[in-house]
Amino acid sequence: MDKRNWRELGVGMVVPILAIALWQWVAAAGLVNPQVLPAPMAVWRKWVEYLLPLQPMTEEGAWLAWALSGELVVDTAASLYRVVVGFAIGAGLALPLGLAMGANAAVYAWFNPLVQILRPIPPIAYIPLAILWFGLGDPPAVFLIALGAFFPVLMNTIAGVRQVDGIYLRAARSLGAGPGTKFLRVILPAAVPYILSGVRIGIGTAFIVVIVSEMIAVNSGLGYRILEAREYFWSDKIIAGMVSIGMLGLAIDIGMNRLNNHLLRWHRGLEH
Repeated sequence: MDKRNWRELGVGMVVPILAIALWQWVAAAGLVNPQVLPAPMAVWRKWVEYLLPLQPMTEEGAWLAWALSGELVVDTAASLYRVVVGFAIGAGLALPLGLAMGANAAVYAWFNPLVQILRPIPPIAYIPLAILWFGLGDPPAVFLIALGAFFPVLMNTIAGVRQVDGIYLRAARSLGAGPGTKFLRVILPAAVPYILSGVRIGIGTAFIVVIVSEMIAVNSGLGYRILEAREYFWSDKIIAGMVSIGMLGLAIDIGMNRLNNHLLRWHRGLEH
C-alpha cells in the first residue's frame, strides 16, 4: 500500500474508533444494562471465543488441555459457500438475459413486463415458498440468494448495453462490422463497467439474503448463530456475529472494488 492508501485508511478509521470510544464510555458509566448493550471488551472476548472457543479437557485430573473448535470459521465457511453458489446461479442466469434484453428490442418487449413485476418483490417474501418448494437446508437458502443477486446484475447489464454511445455503433457499422463483431467488440466492452457494478451490488445483496435465509431454513452459518444467540439472550455473541458479518462484507466489497479497478484500467485510465 502506498502513502495515499494508508492515509485513506487512517481517515476511514477515525469515525469507527470514536464510535467504539463512545460505546465504551456509555457501558463503563452504567448508562445501559450490559445485557442489552455489553461493553466493547466483552464483545471482543466473545468474538475471540467465537473464533477459537476453548473447551477444557481433563484426563484423570492430572493435566489440562485445550481444544480449539473454530465455530466462527465453520459458520463463515458455510455462509460463504451459500453466497458463492447462489450468486453464481443468479448472475449466470441474469447476464445472458440482460445482454439479450439490452441488445434486442423484441426480447426486451417480451421479458420486461415480467421483470418489472417480479423485481420489486423482496427475496424475503419468497421464504415460505422456498421452504415449500425445497424444504429445509441449503437449497432454499441458495434459491433466495440467487434471486437476490439476479435482478441487480440483470438491470445493470440491460442499462450497460442500452447506454452504449451511438457514435461507436455507427463507427463500427461504417467499418463493415457485422452484428456479431459489433456486439463482441463494441457493445460488450462498453457495457462491462455497468455489468461489474451490478456484480458488486449483487454480491452485497446476496450476502444480506444469506443472513436472513440462515435464520429461517438452515442450522449453520452466521445468521443461524445470531438467531441462536438471541434465543439465549447472549447479546455479546449477537454483536460479535454482527461485527463478523460487517468485516466479511467489507472484505468482499474491497475485493470487488480492487477487481473492478484491475479490469477497468482501460476505461478509467488507471495505471498498474
